Amino acid sequence: MTVTYSSKVANATFFGFHRLLLKWRGSIYKLLYREFIVFAVLYTAISLVYRLLLTGVQKRYFEKLSIYCDRYAEQIPVTFVLGFYVTLVVNRWWNQFVNLPWPDRLMFLISSSVHGSDEHGRLLRRTLMRYVNLTSLLIFRSVSTAVYKRFPTMDHVVEAERTGMKPILPSSFEMQSF
Repeated sequence: MTVTYSSKVANATFFGFHRLLLKWRGSIYKLLYREFIVFAVLYTAISLVYRLLLTGVQKRYFEKLSIYCDRYAEQIPVTFVLGFYVTLVVNRWWNQFVNLPWPDRLMFLISSSVHGSDEHGRLLRRTLMRYVNLTSLLIFRSVSTAVYKRFPTMDHVVEAERTGMKPILPSSFEMQSF
C-alpha cells in the first residue's frame, strides 16, 4: 500500500525524524515486526538454553554444530543473492513504469491521425482524448488506492465532471452498468 508522507518529511527536524519512521501505516516496521519478534524470541531461547542448561560437553557439540552450519552458509554468497533480488525488484518496478498508460503519447498519435482544423476535427480529437483520460482513470482506479478513494464509483467520476474538474468524460457519455 502506498502511503504518502511528503508533507511530514518536508517538515521533519533532524531529531524528530525517528517519529516519522514509526508511523504505523505503510511502515517498514509494520512489515517486519512479526519476523523480528520470532527471531528475537528464538535467539533468546537458544541463548538461554546454551548458557543455562547445557553442560560443557553439550556446549562443545553445539559449537561444532554452529561452525558446521556457518561453513555451509558461506557457500551461498549473500551478496549474489541480494544482488539478484535487487535486480528482480528494480526490473519489476521498471516494467510497471514502462507499462503505465501515457495519454500524451496517444494524444500525439490522435492529433497526427485525425485531420482537420475545423470544429468537427477539434471536437473529435477532444472526445477521443476524453475517452483516453477516462480509460486511464478506470485503469488507475483498479491499481491505486488513492485514485480508488477519490473515485470509488462511476457516480463519483460523473460528479467530478459536473463540479468543475477538468473534463474526464466524453460529452456523449451516458451512465452504463460496468
